[in-house]
Amino acid sequence: MSGGYRIIQGADLRARNSFGIAARAALLVEVDDPAILPAVFERHVPAGVTPLVLGGGSNLLFAGDADMPVLALRCAAVQVLDDDGSAAIVRADAGASWHDFVRWTLDQGLCGLENLALIPGTVGAAPIQNIGAYGVEVGESVHAVEVFEPATGRFLRLSRLDCGFAYRDSLFKREPGRHVVIAVEFRLARAATVRTAYAGLGEELASAGIAAPTPLQVFDAVCAIRRRKLPDPARIGNAGSFFKNPIVPRPLAQALAAAHPGLPVFPVADAGSRKLSAAWLIEACGWKGQRDGDAGVSAGHALVLVNHGQGSGAQLLALARRIVGSVQSRFGVVLEPEPRIVGARW
Repeated sequence: MSGGYRIIQGADLRARNSFGIAARAALLVEVDDPAILPAVFERHVPAGVTPLVLGGGSNLLFAGDADMPVLALRCAAVQVLDDDGSAAIVRADAGASWHDFVRWTLDQGLCGLENLALIPGTVGAAPIQNIGAYGVEVGESVHAVEVFEPATGRFLRLSRLDCGFAYRDSLFKREPGRHVVIAVEFRLARAATVRTAYAGLGEELASAGIAAPTPLQVFDAVCAIRRRKLPDPARIGNAGSFFKNPIVPRPLAQALAAAHPGLPVFPVADAGSRKLSAAWLIEACGWKGQRDGDAGVSAGHALVLVNHGQGSGAQLLALARRIVGSVQSRFGVVLEPEPRIVGARW
């Protein structure tokens, strides 16, 4: 243990990824104080090498061992920076649990993140993927992201616009290794219109007899849906949704919808494009509930790949590629993975 961080040689990463994949890292650095990051990079990250920054390991597939240094930020403080009575700026360290943070904001009377309940992982990972669920993306509520820039040794504060958020995308994802996220600031309102139009959420609330839901009731409904539809990583290894919902040209979406009346099609910001349901496409190809050894597709949700126990990352990757091939062959649509793949190329 050195001041502000701890070194682990030959680290076992099985418990540090939600797939439960057996993998190792030659060097793991657990960082308690982000201020020490310049020293960590100088002493333990060779020039020209991009380390793997590991949060909750919930958006990651180890198809092999990590051949780069691995950093794990353990700082998890949460605080209100400013509050004018109608909205507040809240700062959360990168290592804070995302779901626990969302619940904490509601306990403070703040809303805006309730649709993102029960997404596994840490706060620091949220802006990288621009996590989203039930019609809401985290980038909508981000006020600023605090980062360390290894190339310059500087600590920076990037505005929401600087982050370049897009569907499951951001500056951080497009330029991996350029920044290490150390904290995220959110602007959250004390009174806001809840968003319940996304498929299934309104029905869940209505079935409970809730006509005018509060943010906390939306949070509870989202948790209920996710627990019912998605497998718990503590029981069976998975990384949540493995594939992005594909965005395709509008004419293709219209043609597919005409040929397959049950296909869900959603509008996007670009009027010339439409978003399709990856889960529907995968299920239509017969993959839901399928299993190849210990690598499989969840019986409850076709978007979720699962590790039934001793599956390897290579096996799960091979399964994912077969799924993509069958969807492309039948529908002419190319699916893309959501998780980062370590140890292999997609």
